[in-house]
Amino acid sequence: MTTTRRIQVKPLAGALGAQVSGADLRELDDASFAEIHAAWLEHEVLFFRDQDLSPEQHKAFGRRFGTLQVHPFLHSRADDGHPEIVVLESDEKSPVVAAGWHSDVTFSATPPMASILRGVDVPDYGGDTMWASCRAAHDGLSTKMKGLLAGLTAIHDTSKTFSRAAYPSKNHPDAGKMPSAEHPVVRTHPETGRKALFVNPGFTLRIRGMRTAESNALLGFLYEHIVTPEFTCRFHWEKNSLAIWDNRCTQHRVVADNLNAHRRMERVTVDGDRPV
Repeated sequence: MTTTRRIQVKPLAGALGAQVSGADLRELDDASFAEIHAAWLEHEVLFFRDQDLSPEQHKAFGRRFGTLQVHPFLHSRADDGHPEIVVLESDEKSPVVAAGWHSDVTFSATPPMASILRGVDVPDYGGDTMWASCRAAHDGLSTKMKGLLAGLTAIHDTSKTFSRAAYPSKNHPDAGKMPSAEHPVVRTHPETGRKALFVNPGFTLRIRGMRTAESNALLGFLYEHIVTPEFTCRFHWEKNSLAIWDNRCTQHRVVADNLNAHRRMERVTVDGDRPV
C-alpha cells in the first residue's frame, strides 16, 4: 500500500487500477484532490467505496477534472435537471449496456478524458466491470509493431453501436447527424507523455489507407492484445461504489453474467481534447 498525506492508494492489479480510501468526495479539499489526480494518472482507474453522492455532488466532483459532457445518445437525468448524468440501467427485460470492450465516445473529434461511474442499485453478485490498460498494451508490443502503428490513423463512428434514430431529441446540437472522427492508432497522453493504443471494437471502423482485409486483421490483433489478462483489472460493485477512469488510455466493459438482476449506474463524463 502506498500512503500519501491524506489518502491511501492500494493497487488492485499490476497494469492498472487502485482502490482509494480516506477520501470523502462530497467534501474534498484541494490537497486531497491533487493526490487523487496524481494517483489517477498513475493507475488509470481509481475505485472508491461508500460515496453517497447527490447528483450535484457527483457533477461537482466531475467538474474538478473539467467540463462535463452531455451524451448525444444515452438516456440521462435531463428530466430532473441533470442532463450531464447518464443513466445505465438493466434488468431481466432490458439488455445490459456496455457489455463489449470500448472507450467512451471515440466517434467524437475530442473524445472524453474521463468518466466517473457510481453504483446506485447493484446486484448481490455479477455485473462487475473490467478495465484494460491501452498503455500497458502498447508497452507490450514489439519494436517492429510499434513502428508499423506509428503514423497510422483510424476512423471511428457509431455504425456498430448507435444509429441516427437513437439521438435523444432535436434539442441536441448534433441530432440527425452520424458523427465520425479520425484519430491516431497510437496517441500520446497529454499529461503523462506516455503512449497508448487508441482503437476499440465499439467505435473503430477501419484503419485509413488499408484494404479491408488488412485493416480487419490488424485491428483484430490489437483488440485481442489489449485485453490480455495481464493488462486488465476487475471491480465488484457495491452500492455507492464509484470508479473514475482515464478514457485516453483505457477500455472497459460490463460483465453481463447476472441478467435477471436490476442494475442502475449513473455516470458523468468529462470533455477531452483532440488525440495526437
